[in-house]
Amino acid sequence: MTGKSPLLRRLARNISGVATTELALSLPLFLTAGLWGVELANFGVMNMRVSQLAVHIADNASRIGDTSTLENRKIYESDINDLLLGAHIQSGSSMNLFDNGRVIVSSLEVDEDDDQFISWQRCMGTKSWPSSYGAVNDRLTEGMGPTGYEVIAFPGEAVMFVEIAYDYQPLVSTAFVGEPTITAVSSFTVRADRDLTQIYQRDSGSPDSIAGCANFENSFSDDEGSSGGSSGGASSGGASEGASSSGGGSSSGGGSTGGSSSSGGSTGGASSGGTSAGGASSGGRGGASSGGRGGSSGGRR
Repeated sequence: MTGKSPLLRRLARNISGVATTELALSLPLFLTAGLWGVELANFGVMNMRVSQLAVHIADNASRIGDTSTLENRKIYESDINDLLLGAHIQSGSSMNLFDNGRVIVSSLEVDEDDDQFISWQRCMGTKSWPSSYGAVNDRLTEGMGPTGYEVIAFPGEAVMFVEIAYDYQPLVSTAFVGEPTITAVSSFTVRADRDLTQIYQRDSGSPDSIAGCANFENSFSDDEGSSGGSSGGASSGGASEGASSSGGGSSSGGGSTGGSSSSGGSTGGASSGGTSAGGASSGGRGGASSGGRGGSSGGRR
């Protein structure tokens, strides 16, 4: 024992490895904090992307349809399929919107009794998520949207109301932020006179697929690409000749035509949960959506 005591005393007095020891003890804490910060940043980015996608879809949904100077603009199932394909392309393969989430597009209109109702809905995505605000033919007393932020349609017009629910895919681990569902809504008033009687088929002999809300699937695969569509008939993944593509005509920021005023009737809508330009205020003709950061009001005057 006495022979070992000097060695132990020398080890006790030796401080040459203190820095290495401190690094070894603190590195896991710094690494955890760093990864947590990366995960939180990614979570914030995904919230923004989901919000902007809701604006993108609602804005394009308000523009789709054929062009005619003699009659109201008709919309077709192929137009809606192109709209959803545009959202698929815009979201990118890294997000996999329709594999990890669901998009619900509703047409809010006014019936003959001057009641707000949902005329039709189209959905896409594998996530089981019903609309938070109603189903087809539901009468909505105060309009459509979160309480206090409802939007309304005017007689003879329609508001395109979009809901997105997306299961967050962690970049590092679920231990940091869990597995939350990111939601966002957005709405835009239809820009031109639209035929509100029905959604048409371009070729009744070879009808396009219908993105019904009873289906929970992703009709678009990554190998479809963004090559537009074939002329003539329209498939669920391609644009038909003369159809409006959802990928063009507006930026993902989705600013509305005419902007908005605190009391006026701007023709644009507003997004919810994001930093989009062109918000609408309460009473605005375009109605604002809500459901996230920075949502603006757009209820009945």
